[in-house]
Amino acid sequence: MRNTQSLSITLPHDMAQMIKEKVASGAYASESEVIRDGLRALRARDAAVEHWLRDAVVPVFDRAMKGEEKLLDAAKVFSGLESRDRARKSKKAAR
Repeated sequence: MRNTQSLSITLPHDMAQMIKEKVASGAYASESEVIRDGLRALRARDAAVEHWLRDAVVPVFDRAMKGEEKLLDAAKVFSGLESRDRARKSKKAAR
């Protein structure tokens, strides 16, 4: 039994051109190889997000729900961000 499956896909012209350029450059042997590598990268990104959520976000959320984690007031956070943005813009304008 084959462990591959043929698919027919439709891509925007710029993406199709990108695939063709990758093959033409010699970086990949075929268009299928480009697509497979892109899907592997997508799988790795999804796994990284899942890992981050499971190991970093969920534990903090759980502690916050139990009252064990100090939360910041949203208004203070946004105010601080706005202050930083203004300072960055004025520093950039002074150059």
